[in-house]
Amino acid sequence: MLGKGITVGKVQVALRSSDRSDASIFGLLEDHASLDSKDNEDLSRMANGVCLDLMRKTDDWVSAASTSQWFSEKDAGKAESYYNELANAEATKFEKEYLPDKDEKERGGPTLVVVSLVLEIQGDSTKFDNAGYSIAQTKEVLASIASDCLIDDGYCVNAFESLWTPSDPDEVLSKSDINLDFPELIDL
Repeated sequence: MLGKGITVGKVQVALRSSDRSDASIFGLLEDHASLDSKDNEDLSRMANGVCLDLMRKTDDWVSAASTSQWFSEKDAGKAESYYNELANAEATKFEKEYLPDKDEKERGGPTLVVVSLVLEIQGDSTKFDNAGYSIAQTKEVLASIASDCLIDDGYCVNAFESLWTPSDPDEVLSKSDINLDFPELIDL
């Protein structure tokens, strides 16, 4: 439905967060992370929701980047391997994975946050190019993912991962931290 083959891509957005409340990007991402399902339909709704939440925070964006690679149907194993490579490369940037308890009170203050989305989707029409070159182009990438992942009731989504840093509520991410750990990000 979305063309031929398989596309694997990564989109990253760095943004300011003035707090870590339920209405902040942290609270929104934590809500999505509580999904306990690997069904295509659920993953596609999560991908859609994360993209929409990021687009609603456009005024807070600092920088962004994206990359993707297309694979033919006969190279599905290579596509999965590339997806794992992208997801693992992002996961290794974190010293530990931290998800707060539901009962935990809000902690931490203002910080920068980097949200990384890694997606394996069927077809060749999902746009991943040019995030970071402008706010409009970054929105276009996120909008393309948000809409395409819902095609065919989500069965076009093979895999999706959403990672963000900092996840520990006491950690603060500075611009120099971002430059060091995410050199691919382009200032908006």
